[in-house]
Amino acid sequence: MKLLHVLLATTALVSAPAFANMEMAKKNACMACHAVDKKLVGPGYLDIAKKYAGQSDAEAALVKSIKAGGSGKWGPIPMPAQAALSDADAKTLAAWVLAGAK
Repeated sequence: MKLLHVLLATTALVSAPAFANMEMAKKNACMACHAVDKKLVGPGYLDIAKKYAGQSDAEAALVKSIKAGGSGKWGPIPMPAQAALSDADAKTLAAWVLAGAK
């Protein structure tokens, strides 16, 4: 029985960050324009992760895009700035997206 409790606690700890980051994305209306695996208004998070893969400054560049918004990277529809989002939350979201939104 103790092993079951340890396994359940470990599973909760491992999956908690992904769940928390999805919740953060929902709370900040990111999911209104983005999905994990497909294009909505903006690109899917998996496509974003692929585009930035291997870039040493990927997280910083994505944080900048999240906070400042932008246009032209993914087509004609601009992404609105998320200036009210804290730097820490923008960094958390960027890292989550770059990890495949898992």
